[in-house]
Amino acid sequence: MAVDPCGCAFPTNPEPAIQSYCIVSLMSLRLGFDVDGVLADFRSAFRSTARECLGREAAADSDEGGKPTPLGRQDVARVWAHIARTPNWWMQVRPHEPAEIARLYAMARASRWEVFFLTKRPPSAGDPVQFQTQWWLEQQGYYLPAVLTVPGSRGELSNSLRLDLVVDDQIINCAEIIGAGPSRTMLMLRDPDPKLTRHATDRGIGVVTCLAEALPAVARLEEVLPTRVGKPLRLMDWFGTKSEETLPLNPRVERPLPE
Repeated sequence: MAVDPCGCAFPTNPEPAIQSYCIVSLMSLRLGFDVDGVLADFRSAFRSTARECLGREAAADSDEGGKPTPLGRQDVARVWAHIARTPNWWMQVRPHEPAEIARLYAMARASRWEVFFLTKRPPSAGDPVQFQTQWWLEQQGYYLPAVLTVPGSRGELSNSLRLDLVVDDQIINCAEIIGAGPSRTMLMLRDPDPKLTRHATDRGIGVVTCLAEALPAVARLEEVLPTRVGKPLRLMDWFGTKSEETLPLNPRVERPLPE
């Protein structure tokens, strides 16, 4: 130890402190969560705005097979223009699972996770998109959220932030992330799609249907990662449950004692 002119002691060799910091860093998961589709029900909000803006349901027209047809390009542009003129439009979007967002906050605090919320939301009138999203998350019970507006590549961002896991509802974003670096991804498919599920799992992407299903998988990842240092992490290691063969609870069920 050395003493400065003010009488304060400080270590002459900072290596132990650095090692201690690295150990703490390794223990903390770094997570990225997409906002719209994962946390926020953007589709319903967009349909509601389309109904208000166009005076009809977003999928009112049907093709010959009776299936709803999407809005035309001009209609979509009109809706987005309406959103851009509406003050703080993004604060009006409803959450998919409000209780699970609060649960994510509680788990992050308890487990020392570092969580980043990622969004490509275009601006609307009123406050900046980042602030609107931060305010929205706090209303759902996630306090002091770190929100990043991501106009560019999700892969580059996740790699630069050294994220352990990103949860997204777009397969193209998941593929971009795993192609850019070691970050793992979890695809949230709220609408069942067996073909897309198979395509994702074949590429090593975990698939969940809701945030309530995703959070236990994140906790499981935290348990598995320290055991896979220097080794590839397989989906069966992450999502699979270990089953051990044991003797039956009652050994007399299959082989009763002779009379």
